[in-house]
Amino acid sequence: MAISFSASAKAEVCRSIPQKKCCALAECFGILLFCNSFTTDGIRIITESREFAQSLPKLFKKAFEVDFDSYPSLEAPGKLVFQIQEPEKIRTIMASFGFDQNTLSLHVNLPVVEEDCCKTAFLRGAFLAGGSVTDPSKGYHMEITTTHQSVARETYTLMEEVLGVYPKTAARGGGQVLYFKQSDMICDCLTYLGAPVAAMGIMEAKLEKELNNKVNRRCNCDDANTSKVVEAAQEQLAAIRLLYEMGVLEHLPQKLQAAAKARQENPESSLMELAAMMDPPISKPAMNSRMKKLLQIAKEAVV
Repeated sequence: MAISFSASAKAEVCRSIPQKKCCALAECFGILLFCNSFTTDGIRIITESREFAQSLPKLFKKAFEVDFDSYPSLEAPGKLVFQIQEPEKIRTIMASFGFDQNTLSLHVNLPVVEEDCCKTAFLRGAFLAGGSVTDPSKGYHMEITTTHQSVARETYTLMEEVLGVYPKTAARGGGQVLYFKQSDMICDCLTYLGAPVAAMGIMEAKLEKELNNKVNRRCNCDDANTSKVVEAAQEQLAAIRLLYEMGVLEHLPQKLQAAAKARQENPESSLMELAAMMDPPISKPAMNSRMKKLLQIAKEAVV
């Protein structure tokens, strides 16, 4: 089965493993605040990314020295579910972030993301657990979703600080969504998170779209110009035919007769091509002047 663009981006992000415990802790913080469930009653992380699922147990071991209570089979199709229900493990994890049983609402505890490397790790975790990015051939859209309003607000501030980007916000199905629709912002985010190949894919798709649009505009312009040439030629032929039937054409100056003959013999040629057929050749404006003269004479002849 073909891998999605979003899954490919996440697989690329997973290639960078936190080397320091503080970064492992920050990445797990991002994962937990943007995962399916992180409460004092239990932790539940659901993903379709095999690469993320493979790295998740190692991250938790490095950050908390704990294991998941239930693991999915990486060979199983569809979504993979990781869970922790053991109270002691949950207390250990909560305490790592400054939370306890009395914490009413989760938030981004700033000491956990104090260092620049930890800020990066946090946002990587947020994207891996709650993020997605649309295939650029279909559109430009990247988002991360959390069920915690304060977390969304504080992550917005963090993105603004470290990336200089300003995501849009929305409420959806009880969750808070931070999202981008500008291709350049999405590229900056993916590069920052450690997915430069995915970012390059977006840039390539954008260039291809721009090129196709330019070609289409050129073709439409060419079609319009061709239509104008055909309409003008038909009008000229009609005038020449009228002048011939009225016996006027044979009494016109030689240069007008030559122009009329060239048009009759080459009904689809442009003015520039007709000008080159004259003996001697003349300029396009000169040929245009002769055709206008023929049209004027035909009009006056009818009156």
